[in-house]
Amino acid sequence: MAKLQFSVFIFVAFLVFSASTNAKTASPPAPMLPPTPAPAPAPHHVNLTELLSVAGPFHTFLDYLLSTGVIETFQSQANNTEEGVTIFVPKDDAFKAQKNPPLSNLTKDQLKQLLLSHALPHYYSLSEFKNLSQSGPVSTFAGGQYPLKFTDVSGTVRIETLWTRTKVSSSVFSTDPVAVYQVNRVLLPEAIFGTDVPPMPAPAPAPVVSSPSDSPTADSDEANASSPKSSHKNSAQTVAFGPVAMVVSGLVALFL
Repeated sequence: MAKLQFSVFIFVAFLVFSASTNAKTASPPAPMLPPTPAPAPAPHHVNLTELLSVAGPFHTFLDYLLSTGVIETFQSQANNTEEGVTIFVPKDDAFKAQKNPPLSNLTKDQLKQLLLSHALPHYYSLSEFKNLSQSGPVSTFAGGQYPLKFTDVSGTVRIETLWTRTKVSSSVFSTDPVAVYQVNRVLLPEAIFGTDVPPMPAPAPAPVVSSPSDSPTADSDEANASSPKSSHKNSAQTVAFGPVAMVVSGLVALFL
């Protein structure tokens, strides 16, 4: 019996020793790492071709951009730079109204420069044009020889070249880095069309409004209206004195 108890004691001691040994040699748990953040979504790029196709009557301007490849220049500026782009888009009616000078005589390179001069290599919101108007002429995508002059009059942005005076008539799209503004006329740069600007047509004269003194007065109307009455009165007096004159003539004849 004592031998059995001793064997049990030895077995229990062996288990306790083995457990303590395993506890000492076991590796500590791996540290908890923070979750890996999800990758940032790709930036959303405005497709200028789609925008100009649906935003307004800009088909003529868009066709020129596509045929000259200028649309790719503007799109690259919008997608790949921190500066962004600001584009001034004439309506279709502006191209139809552009007769002098005609755009049909431009070479392909001149047409390309004309289109580039309708954009600035930086994003400008409408509120920023007030400060921009104080900095003098601003270089366009076409370069320093194709500047635009801006003025802000009570919130209305006006654009000038030597040949053109117009204004921003509406904001088509304005979210950094792309701004697209509608203008009512084609912007004609001096570097292409020269300095011999034809005189502006004189404004139509204002209609002449007659003054009250030129119109017939009440006095003249009354005078004209009273004239027949005077004529009738004279005639009546003549008829009344006719018999009297005959009687007088008869008495004179008797005495003679």
